[in-house]
Amino acid sequence: MEKLIIIKYGELTTKKDNINYFIKTLNDNVKKTLSSFDVSINYDKGRMYIECSEEYFDNIITKLKRIFGIHEIMIGYKFNERNIDSIGNNTVKLLKETTFDTFKVITKRSDKTYELDSMEISRKIGGYILKNIDNVKVDVHNPEKEIFIELRKDAVYIYFEKIKGIGGYPVGTLGKGILMLSGGIDSPVAGFLAMKRGVKIEGVYFESPPHTSENAKNKVIELANILSEYNSSMKLHVINFTKIQEEIYKNIPHEYLITIMRRMMYRITEMIARKNNAHAIINGESIGQVASQTLTSMTVINEVIKTPVIRPVACFDKLEIIDIAKNIDTYETSILPYEDCCTIFVPDHPVINPEHDKCVEYEKLINYEELIYEAVKNHEIIKITNENKYQDLL
Repeated sequence: MEKLIIIKYGELTTKKDNINYFIKTLNDNVKKTLSSFDVSINYDKGRMYIECSEEYFDNIITKLKRIFGIHEIMIGYKFNERNIDSIGNNTVKLLKETTFDTFKVITKRSDKTYELDSMEISRKIGGYILKNIDNVKVDVHNPEKEIFIELRKDAVYIYFEKIKGIGGYPVGTLGKGILMLSGGIDSPVAGFLAMKRGVKIEGVYFESPPHTSENAKNKVIELANILSEYNSSMKLHVINFTKIQEEIYKNIPHEYLITIMRRMMYRITEMIARKNNAHAIINGESIGQVASQTLTSMTVINEVIKTPVIRPVACFDKLEIIDIAKNIDTYETSILPYEDCCTIFVPDHPVINPEHDKCVEYEKLINYEELIYEAVKNHEIIKITNENKYQDLL
């Protein structure tokens, strides 16, 4: 008998012709995440199997819960003997170590050449249990103990519990995006949701020293650190936005400060995306939440770039976003009281329906192209790994 961890894939099994690519990417992501453990990983189109010392099971399962592409995780038992008597005896042997009153046997027979079908196997194994374990009975509707038997070509697998995985597609299967990562609640959630759809992310953060503090930057680094636990690793591009922001504040009518500032941020993010072979920009904008997130504002701000913008939380309300932030462990960091450059110099009455022509006219008042080029040329890159360390790559 061999005790091991079994992974079910979930949604990615719908990929048909591309399934091998998706499963291989998941395997690579699992290997990378578990690189500090002595494990053996094997997989086929139906399951992934992780063999290791039982003392590592809890820590490995904790890490597996943060890997996209995993639907369920089971601690199972592998038997090479596939005859019905062997399956029945091994099932009874495992169950005698537990206590229960009612049970149900659920069989999955992926090997269709086996002489018994799934229902017949379940009935026969149920008979073994009733004959060999006292005072138990079958309850197909609300059993105290569920017994899962998987008959595959190589072996028989038995398990009793399923641990819910995070689902989605393996990170990296559907390209790369640049996440506009502020220190707020929304953008880390947007990054998480993009990763769940298989998008590998890099972050871009706009700092404005001395108007923003080192604490604000460290807060964003920590948010990127948390996201890297789902992303294997992450690059954070830090843009010094001070000169651009001061020029905007000095020359632009104050009701248009946020609109023009966001247009500059979009231009810079698109340049970062192109330099890093990213296919989309991702941000935490939610419709109507602030002045720059009305549909009119989004249209006017978005028009300065050609790169697609993905807004995963656009139709979520704030409480829904907060719930996700708490579940992914970014919330407590996001609410630390350090201002980012989006919250400084905020006018009392920002325009909520900006006009294209006015934006073009106002932007002529500043030499923004040169300032943007300088900011991108001299920006800082921080490499963040899921070992909760980061390395300056200047």
